[in-house]
Amino acid sequence: MTAIPCPENLSLSRYDIKLLAGPHGLVLPPYKGSTFRGGFAGTFRRLICVTGRRECKPCPVKHNCPYALVFESEPPPGAEVLRNYDNIPRPFVLEPPLEEKTDYDPGESLVVSLILIGRAANLLPYFIVTLDEFGRRGIGRGRRPFTLAEVVATNPLTGENAVIYRHTDRVVRPRDLGVTAADIWVRAADDLPPDGEVSRARLTFLTPARITYAGRLARTPEFHVIIRNLLRRISSICYFYHGCTYEADFQSIIRRATGVRLVEDGTRWFDWERYSSRQERKVPLGGFVGEAVYAGPVREFWPLLRLGELVHVGKGAVFGQGKFTVTPCWAGENLVPAVRTEHCLQ
Repeated sequence: MTAIPCPENLSLSRYDIKLLAGPHGLVLPPYKGSTFRGGFAGTFRRLICVTGRRECKPCPVKHNCPYALVFESEPPPGAEVLRNYDNIPRPFVLEPPLEEKTDYDPGESLVVSLILIGRAANLLPYFIVTLDEFGRRGIGRGRRPFTLAEVVATNPLTGENAVIYRHTDRVVRPRDLGVTAADIWVRAADDLPPDGEVSRARLTFLTPARITYAGRLARTPEFHVIIRNLLRRISSICYFYHGCTYEADFQSIIRRATGVRLVEDGTRWFDWERYSSRQERKVPLGGFVGEAVYAGPVREFWPLLRLGELVHVGKGAVFGQGKFTVTPCWAGENLVPAVRTEHCLQ
């Protein structure tokens, strides 16, 4: 079996953020990712921008600006690699609650997870200050306020965690519980039995995966399409946020991925759209959700898929889109159980 190279320099940190609904409660849409991201981005800019310009592109300080790094990433000056790449991923992933609940009583809690990638982890204090101010400004229908109650650093592989911020004292106590791709590669090897080939895998797409292949939207979760997208996303993350290139034979990996077949497709298409104030129009963000089972030499792809669980796949990761889990399927196991509604958008 040919091993997929590990992008060893890639690192990420996970934080679970507890919010408390304010005195008037909260009214949020069933899928909350876009609402959180939009309000968060606007608040971040108001707090951080020192020039007041409407656009970041001509700004003389953009290459040293936290807002520009997080929301307006572009190749560094003089870069030759990916200089024309127009789909630069952002160095963070917001994972809103998967529940469809829309009404929250005063004092009721909800948890949003934040994954910071590469050098964006150094900007954690900016994220905390922004979330605190965002809470005062309000969110959702009626712009109702919430309280940033607690931030917990969590190791996504071991579950070890530590409280790094509480609203009661408003002090940030940094704790490094981040992981590297090398950690993920090691853990992935421990996921599977050392002897014998794992020949089936289940991917459960918890939020819409919107993936483009050959210039068209992928309506079914073909394995090689998932792998192509992950390779592209991981490669650009390495380049833009770690200052390195992901040295891998992409063509060979993709060729081997075509040998893994989609044998059971329990996914369906979920359509939704968000309003983009920048584009002044509604932007479609539909994608497939549900479960799919694959057969073939899946073992070599396991670490790549485990990394994908954290960085997500497809468009809209900053809203929480493209979240999935990967699990092995064993002989005699029911391949596609009914999709549980509490884990999937309806």
